[in-house]
Amino acid sequence: MTRHRISLEEFHRMVEAGVFPEDLRLELVEGELLEMSPIGKRHAAKVARLTALFSPLVPQKAILFVQNPLVVGGSEPYPDLALLQPRSDFYEEGLPTAEDALLVVEVAETSFRYDLEVKVPLYARGGVPEVWVVDLEGRRVLVHREPEEGGYKEVRTLGPEDTLVFMGVEIPVEELL
Repeated sequence: MTRHRISLEEFHRMVEAGVFPEDLRLELVEGELLEMSPIGKRHAAKVARLTALFSPLVPQKAILFVQNPLVVGGSEPYPDLALLQPRSDFYEEGLPTAEDALLVVEVAETSFRYDLEVKVPLYARGGVPEVWVVDLEGRRVLVHREPEEGGYKEVRTLGPEDTLVFMGVEIPVEELL
């Protein structure tokens, strides 16, 4: 089998040309197009809760980007939620990059291994300062901080009894599980 890798520029041209159906959920990860799983109601509810909890930060302290593209090197994943540096155009002039991200959150119901083994290292290489992986099945949140080439220097596992804090927003972990 021969694999054909595509660049971010080629991917964008294909999207603009209407090559893919609008409802097809694709991520470009290191040159490969990957179809994302459909979003279930539990997953959607957790993303909606995170969005509501972080909404007081918008737009003065951060921009909420929910299930939208984030350019990380030559890849374009769609994190469940990203808090971005404030920008007056809300990133209309160009997609946000890893350098614009303050926090990325992945909610994992069926994608835990993929998020942990593929997306978290990708975010680290891009320099995203903090990544949370909400493991719905394992009833925990893995908090990754201090990116370096191979991953994150600091990884903490928080359980239902713990509280997450980011930019003054306190989130009881139990609310996310």
